[in-house]
Amino acid sequence: MPRGLFALLLSIAVPCHAASISGIRMWAAPDNTRVVFDLSAPVNYHLFMLTHPHRVVLDIEGGRFVKPPPPWDPADRFLKSIRYAPRGRKLRLVLDLKQRTEVKGFALAPQRPYGHRLVVDLLGHEAVAPQVTPLTLEQLHLRNVVIAIDAGHGGEDPGAIGKRGAREKQVVLAIARMLAHRINAERGMRAVLIRDGDYFISLRNRIKRARQHKADLFVSIHADAFRDPRASGSSVYVLSRHGASSEAARWLAERENASDLVGGVSLDNKDDLLRKVLLDLSQTAAIDASVNVGGHVLQRLNRLGKIHHQGVQRAGFAVLKSPDIPSVLVETAFITNSLEERKLTDPRHQGALAAAILDGIRAYFLEAAPPGTLLAMHKDTLSDASAATPRALR
Repeated sequence: MPRGLFALLLSIAVPCHAASISGIRMWAAPDNTRVVFDLSAPVNYHLFMLTHPHRVVLDIEGGRFVKPPPPWDPADRFLKSIRYAPRGRKLRLVLDLKQRTEVKGFALAPQRPYGHRLVVDLLGHEAVAPQVTPLTLEQLHLRNVVIAIDAGHGGEDPGAIGKRGAREKQVVLAIARMLAHRINAERGMRAVLIRDGDYFISLRNRIKRARQHKADLFVSIHADAFRDPRASGSSVYVLSRHGASSEAARWLAERENASDLVGGVSLDNKDDLLRKVLLDLSQTAAIDASVNVGGHVLQRLNRLGKIHHQGVQRAGFAVLKSPDIPSVLVETAFITNSLEERKLTDPRHQGALAAAILDGIRAYFLEAAPPGTLLAMHKDTLSDASAATPRALR
């Protein structure tokens, strides 16, 4: 925008109840773009779409910029450019789009470290198609096990912040990417990153994406925090029984879940009692498997460093609530502990954490690989070979 027009914006008289816009933050995800306006006070706004060409118009009453907005990412799938100018007592912003999208806007109250915010989400019409690894001839009738790796937080949600400024969202994404790289190097395994960039995904959508990819295991990676900076060590969590019960009630109450597959069995056309029994069986099996894989991962983390809890812990974390996918949440360390914060930002230690988590995952699947997978065939081959070996040679 020309400097003269920006100077004109600053010189316009603004009523005393006007809100200044201190900044714009943009987060580009594969299937959506989030634009966040940081405000000095709550505002009245009007949001609507126009076509030919496609664009989103946002009118903010009494709004004014205190500095120009930052440049947007030219690689953004949806956002082409941002224009703005005064319109009477309003500030009009136009978000030019590269394609037709759905739009959603909402205001957020202050929550540290942020003040008032106005959020505009540009949403794609179709979810990003799952990544498919081409099958080799030996895998033609066998599939890889799929591990969904969820880096916690992201976008305007930084997670916990260490004393030296390390942000949980950045640390766990680095570890998640290293873990995915290591998993994809394993024969018979394929990793799916739920978040592969600095953008926000709701907790329910994280589960939804894992289900879209037909994941056999869901691993959520976090960095712990506590008011006492001496707290340290790793932890592994699985879903609590109470959390499972509340999720079962929610699942059965939502009609959209009726025809979904749970534990390989459709709940559609089943009476209420049978649906409840099937769901309970699926949840019980998923939690038992979660405890199993969680134990393997915790054992490997214990070899790497201090453990905060000696056993696998149970909690009602939302990301653990898929009723038919074994799910674990790994707290890698305490980012609020100065020593562990330094380790968490060290790529070598991040790689060591990823290696420990992979070792635990590998040990679990060598015991409990799903039928029809390459790992299950490998396990059966090893068992047959062991059975054929004379006892004296074992």
